[in-house]
Amino acid sequence: MSPETISRSIKAYFAATRAMDTEAWVATFAPDAISYDPVGAPPTAGHDALRQFFEAILGAFDKVGLTEDQMFIAGNGAAVKWTGRGKGKNGREVKFEGINIFELNEDGQIQNLRAYWNPAEVMMQLQT
Repeated sequence: MSPETISRSIKAYFAATRAMDTEAWVATFAPDAISYDPVGAPPTAGHDALRQFFEAILGAFDKVGLTEDQMFIAGNGAAVKWTGRGKGKNGREVKFEGINIFELNEDGQIQNLRAYWNPAEVMMQLQT
């Protein structure tokens, strides 16, 4: 798989977060994809579970999205350092950072995602 294909697929994932577009976000994943978001939490597998996961996140925000800061492509995957920004339903602004490790399948869809970030940090910002 070309680095351009990998980059395009991963950029579509991040663009869908910023657009808060559930269906576009889910479409970046293979039907049998597994996501560990965040790492340490139980895995989310398949489009239905991924859709529920993303909708739950969106439910806490008026606006939220991730921007890819740096992308490091190797093999059929990439590591991406990202920054998240949002505005909670309560009007509070949040900023948070993390690193995602993506593995893509032959069709250029995300097969496996490992997200390293701290949701508790975001929750604290929403509450304080």
